[in-house]
This record gives sequence, structure tokens and C-alpha cells, in this order.
Amino acid sequence: MSDTGTKKVLVTGGAGYVGSVVAAHLLEAGHRVTVLDDLSTGFRAGVPEGADFVEGRIQTEAARILDSSYDAVLHFAASSQVGESVVNPEKYWRNNVAGTLELLTAMRDAGVRKLVFSSTAATYGEPKSVPITEDDPTLPTNPYGASKLAVDHMITSEAVAHGLAAVSLRYFNVAGAYGKYGERHDPESHLIPLVLQVAQGRREVISVFGDDYPTPDGTCVRDYIHVADLADAHLLALEHSTAGEHLICNLGNGNGFSVREVIATVRQVTGHPVPEVIAPRRGGDPAVLVASADRAKGRLGWKPSRADLVGIVSDAWDFAQNLQNLEKSE
Repeated sequence: MSDTGTKKVLVTGGAGYVGSVVAAHLLEAGHRVTVLDDLSTGFRAGVPEGADFVEGRIQTEAARILDSSYDAVLHFAASSQVGESVVNPEKYWRNNVAGTLELLTAMRDAGVRKLVFSSTAATYGEPKSVPITEDDPTLPTNPYGASKLAVDHMITSEAVAHGLAAVSLRYFNVAGAYGKYGERHDPESHLIPLVLQVAQGRREVISVFGDDYPTPDGTCVRDYIHVADLADAHLLALEHSTAGEHLICNLGNGNGFSVREVIATVRQVTGHPVPEVIAPRRGGDPAVLVASADRAKGRLGWKPSRADLVGIVSDAWDFAQNLQNLEKSE
């Protein structure tokens, strides 16, 4: 069911990487946007001009903000570091699961019956086959993935019991930038910005964790999706959600690039040398992670249009070059 027209929406975590890009797209589409973010990992400069901003946590602020004038919530607020989730799992249950429960309660009390949830491919764990479909087993290998899967189960029960119209979007490797909105994590753990830091001289070398995988060049292969394509999917999900249904869709390009292909592309785009060193494999790193996005294409009408790795890296490089100026302006 398609539901077009201007909406008033709450974007939780809208000062972060993906949330800020989606908020910008919503504003460009004519929607009215309120961003809720505690700025623990997001940045005030990431809140797009034209959005109302509330600094705070969903556990306390969602119930205060939401009322019947809102049409929908797009939920990005979450802790998202895999390694941290292993050593501090309670943070992930508290922020991701308990926080979302409070958000769903606030939505129900206010009569807000549309939700688009930022989920993750980490819900699948180590895949038995590729490309990964939404019907494949969900066997997360860390508390981060487990917390996101728990939220997906929570949303399903909310849709069945209370008529929520919900879409969960399971991302694979989000990359690139959208104008002044891009990746600025601290600490950084994603491959493309890490390699760009080497090109900038901010990092001496890039570590390649294993070069003996059963892939064409021996390094891991991952499905990279441009953050602007991701944003397009969120707006489509907002239009095509159905009352009483929780739709789960993978988002990816359906093909992968190896670690060495990413490094080579960064060298090509930046014109800078990128020294690399081979390091031991990391535990739990599958050789290949590639998504099937057929359901998103069929149900949402979504089609990624920025699947070229050179374009993805070029946009990320432009953002990385401008990052220092952004930081000075805050």
C-alpha cells in the first residue's frame, strides 16, 4: 500500500551518519522533521538545516515529544559497535532493546502507527549461503546483532497486536557520503574511512585481516551500499508500510568488493599511496557477505543507483577532505 504526501516525522538518532542523510532526504521531499539525538555518537552539525532538534534520549524524550500530530517515526538511535557489544553487552540491551520498547510504548500512547527501523545484516551471523535473503536463518554472533534481532521480534509482535505499520531495513556495508553528511565515527571501524585516513596521512598503514580466504584475491568480500541509496529506501518504506504488517527487507547492491579492491580504488580516487600490512584473520569474519535485495525491489520499488565503487569512494573522500572544516565550525 502506497502512502504519499507530506508527513510529520520523528527521526531518532538523526545526528548520526545514516540518520542525518535520511533526515536530509526527508526534508528535501517536503516532510516536516524533528531529530532526537543525545549526541553521544552523533554531531550537532549532522542535524540538517530545517529540522527541529531535541537533544536527549529516547527513553525520556520520545514520550514527551510524540503526539497525534506525528505521522511516523524513523528509528536510528542505537549503540552499534560490535566489539564493544561483546565486552559491554548490558549497554546494548539497555540502549537498543529497552530504549526501543520505550519508543514503541510512546508511539502507541500517542497514536503514531508507522515505523521504519534501522536494522542490520548482523542479525544473520555467519551465512550458510550467499546472497543472503530475508528467509535465511538469523543466528547473530554478537550482542549487537542479537539486540537488533530482539527489536525486530518486538516490532513484529507490536504490528500483530496493535496494528503498527512497520518496515525493518537490514543494511549491509553502508558507505559514501551525501554532501556535508558522512561518516565520522570515533573510534572508526569501517574499512573505507579507515583506508581514506591512510591516504590522508592520518594513519600509517591499513591492516588486511587475512589474505587466504576462498575469494578471487584472498581477502574478504563485502556488499557496499551508498548511504544515499539507503536513504531512498527509507522514504519508500515510509510510503509502502502496511498496518498490521512488519516487513523486513535487506538493503545491498547484490554484489561485493574485496578488501584489496577497496584499497586499490582509494589509491585510484585519491592519488595517494596506501601502504597495507597483512594481519591474522579476525574471528567470525565470513569470506563473503552479499545481500539479496529482491524483496526491497519488489515490495518497495527500490533500486540502488549508486553502486559503482569509484563513486562511493569519491563521495567519501570529498567528505573526509572537508571534515576538518566541519569540526572547526562546531
